[in-house]
Amino acid sequence: MAKGKYQKWLEPEGLLLLEGWAREGLTDEQIARKCGCSVRTLYEWQEKHPQISQALKKGKEVVDFEVENELLKAARSGNVTAQIFWLKNRRPDKWREKPEREASAAQQAAASKLFEALEKEEP
Repeated sequence: MAKGKYQKWLEPEGLLLLEGWAREGLTDEQIARKCGCSVRTLYEWQEKHPQISQALKKGKEVVDFEVENELLKAARSGNVTAQIFWLKNRRPDKWREKPEREASAAQQAAASKLFEALEKEEP
């Protein structure tokens, strides 16, 4: 029986490469291309083989922490854009942009009746 393409990515060297690519900031699509498979196949490998998923997760965590630290430094140094981004994401309960609520069906019906009544009162 032929070995699956994923086999070499379960070896220590393969897992280290996956982790490194993720740490470099490559997207899943770019990593899949380097593995010689589609991104869908890469996702299937991650589901079936926790080692692959863990290697990618570990690599992404490192770079995510680095970016978070740089964002925090920028926010602390007075970068208003970084401050806004930080607050909207860290404190969405207080800082997210709240879209206007759509009127409910009951509210729309009540408004409709009100407008009809006002139209009837006009001379």
